[in-house]
Amino acid sequence: MYARLCVALVFCLSAILLFSAILLAQEIPVGTVVPVMLSSGLNAKEDEPGKKIKGSVMQEVSLPDGDKIKERSGITGHVVRTVQQGPSGSSIVIRFDAIESSQRTIPLTASLLAVASASNVDHAQSPINSSSNSEPSTQWVTRQVGGDIVRRGWGKAGSSSGVVGRWVGGTSVVIKLTPNAEAGCPSGPGYDREQAVWAFSSAACGTYGLTNVKIASSGSATPLGEVVLQSTKNILMRGGSGWLLIVVGRQ
Repeated sequence: MYARLCVALVFCLSAILLFSAILLAQEIPVGTVVPVMLSSGLNAKEDEPGKKIKGSVMQEVSLPDGDKIKERSGITGHVVRTVQQGPSGSSIVIRFDAIESSQRTIPLTASLLAVASASNVDHAQSPINSSSNSEPSTQWVTRQVGGDIVRRGWGKAGSSSGVVGRWVGGTSVVIKLTPNAEAGCPSGPGYDREQAVWAFSSAACGTYGLTNVKIASSGSATPLGEVVLQSTKNILMRGGSGWLLIVVGRQ
């Protein structure tokens, strides 16, 4: 009897470990956009390599196989290194590592399409016309980070170039990405389907509301996933910033 119990226990433990390994091995397809808000701040003068950064996925992300990443799933990453450049300049290198929910942890290697300050994110979620505050939020007209207009009452989102997407409730928008090669976002995997962009525009690329900060490396080239922000001053970003990530695969 004791031997049977031991065998059964070993079998159960093996099954649990195998199931956990399968969950950890799941990957998000290359070209999937993941809109994120960081709860962590960044400070190039003070942050040490290895500092953990945390945030949340801000819109449900549909995957090609029919699965979904739920809104408010956690996202984790870390500071790779910081560099002080001259008397006032700086750069900071970060990586996003995984998406975490109550059911699974999915490894993540992502590059950066666009990043916006907390105030720019707030503006994108407020009506264009202040008098609209008296209307229900389902009727607001809002302007995304990057310029796209969302007409919630019509259920539509659109860009000046004619790209049309959909408002799907709350602050959630789905639309096809528009290549913006001049700003550093050429076409690639994921540009052929509607994506969850949250507060961002279809052609959002670069930095918004972050004075003197630029994306020196998006993480789309080797080393994959290493995002480099650079500034002529100290990089200082408070929690609440918005990040439009796109999955690039594994290193």
